[in-house]
This record gives sequence, C-alpha cells and structure tokens, in this order.
Amino acid sequence: MGFFDKLKKIVKKEEKVFKNDTEKEKYEKGLEKTRKQFSDKLNDLNKRYKKVNSEYFEELEEILIMADIGVDTVIKFMDKLVSRAQKEKIDDPEVLKELIVDELFIIYVNDEILVNKIKYNDNGPTVLLFVGVNGVGKTTTIAKIGKKEKDSGKKVMFVAADTFRAGAIEQLNEWGKKLKIDCVSKEETADPSAVIYEALEKAKEEKYDVVLVDTAGRLQNKTNLMKELEKINKVIGKLIENEPSETLLVLDATTGQNGISQAKNFKEITNITGIVLTKLDGTAKGGIVLAIKDEVNIPVKYIGLGEKAEDLEVFDIEKYIYGLFKEMVK
Repeated sequence: MGFFDKLKKIVKKEEKVFKNDTEKEKYEKGLEKTRKQFSDKLNDLNKRYKKVNSEYFEELEEILIMADIGVDTVIKFMDKLVSRAQKEKIDDPEVLKELIVDELFIIYVNDEILVNKIKYNDNGPTVLLFVGVNGVGKTTTIAKIGKKEKDSGKKVMFVAADTFRAGAIEQLNEWGKKLKIDCVSKEETADPSAVIYEALEKAKEEKYDVVLVDTAGRLQNKTNLMKELEKINKVIGKLIENEPSETLLVLDATTGQNGISQAKNFKEITNITGIVLTKLDGTAKGGIVLAIKDEVNIPVKYIGLGEKAEDLEVFDIEKYIYGLFKEMVK
C-alpha cells in the first residue's frame, strides 16, 4: 500500500495517527499556509490539465520550489516522478497526484527511519545542548521543551551558557521563574564552560533528570564557535559519561533555504543529532522539512505550530504529510 492510500484512511479516520482532535487541528492549522501554497496549487494544476505533459511537469516543479523544498531536492524528485510516471504509463493528473504524495513521503523515509525521539540517559542527568543563530527562537524553544519535560514529571534545569548576550541570560532566567524551573547562570562574559560545569555538578548532586543548555550562536566566526562547543562537550562528557545525549539545532522555518545553510554550517562545526523547526505555522515554506532530510540528513525532532508551549510538537512525518495533503483526498 502506498502512502496516499494510508492518507485516505487517516482522512476517513479508519487509521489513527493523532492522539486527539486537538493535535489533529494543530497540524491542520499549523501547516495551513504551506498547504495553500502547495496543495491548493497542485489541485488547481490538476484541474487545468486533462493529461500530464512536459508543461504540467514544469508547473509542478515551480510549485515544489515555491514550497521551499529546495532546488536540488526538487530536481531529484522530478527525475524520479517523471521516470515512474513513464514506467507505469500514467498520464492522468488525478492518478499522478497519488505518486506525488508517495514520492514526497519516500524523500523523508527512504531506506531509513530518522529517529525523532529524544534519547535519555538512564544513568544520570540527560543533557540537551541547544545551538542556533541568534533570533531563531532558541531560548523560547528551550523553555517550551523544559515545560514539556517538567509536565511529564521530570526534574528540570536550565543553563544560561549564552554568556555573550546579557539578554539571553535574562530571558532564560525569566522563563525559569515563570515555569518554576531552576536556572543556573552567571554574569555576562563569564566562561560558558564554567557555567555548565557548575550547573552539572549541582544537577548530579541534586538528582536532576534533564538539563537544557543554551549556547551562543555566533556563526560568523566558525573557528571560535567550534572551539567553544568542543570545550563545552568535553566538560559535559567529563562530568557525565556519554553526554550530551542530544545536540539540537534550532532553525526558523520562515527563513527557508537560509535555514538549510545554517544546518550545513553547524553540521561542519559539531555533531548535530536533531533539529527543532520553529515558526512552521508562520510560513508557506513548510517544504523545508523535506529539504532538511534530503540535503542534511538530520532528523527534525520538534516543530513549532504556534506560540504556546503546547504548540511545540514532536515531529511525525505521517502527521506532517496529512497536514499538507488532507484536502487532496476525496
């Protein structure tokens, strides 16, 4: 069974992928802008062509690029789609749309399932390190994930190790007070590794479950940032074996292909284990999820589908495809 068939079952509620109607509505609303840019235009394209031809494929390619799936990814996708359509002798746009959905799903899944779950440490505090350029919503993301962890019953700590920005320290401390989560910080310009060392000593002694660490995002100086992250990782690993469990890169979905460039740059600097894609609800460029998989091969672990803490969702490819294409299913 192709994914389009599964999508039909999800739409008809014969197959359940959502925990409840609230989560379902969140994906529908959060991906609305991308759906209008992509799915609605695809439906319009299919109405205007009775048979698939070269002009149809050219217009389809443009629609995919406008959804910010990425030029390289789109070119590869179109080659596969055209080849498959020719091989299966498909020239009906309504039949082809099933192939389009299937092939877009395959881009993400391919031969491997990228793990979207957070890896936890069974032998001490789990350390989650957050990286990303300034302005992507990194500190707010830490607060949202911290709230999720606390709500699940874990003892949580914030560490304000972005000591190059007084605003970042102040913001994380404010979130800590608001959420009643302990936040370890020092004055601006303090050594980030020293802040983390002190925090982790406390985390071990007082048996914290999860420690979320904010770091600086000065990507304009890759060498310095790489040295700083190497030092931070060394300090963490020395105090807690095999940590950090995750290094999560926070990207702003509204920046589109610039986010892909950031992912590539950070991947060169440190071992990124997952991506948090913020503000997906505020953009028509939701196709960036597929571009990230194809071009960087790092799993998207969380997506932001709204402003509230509960609007940060664990990423699920089936729910994402549903949010994009639900209106294509009759």
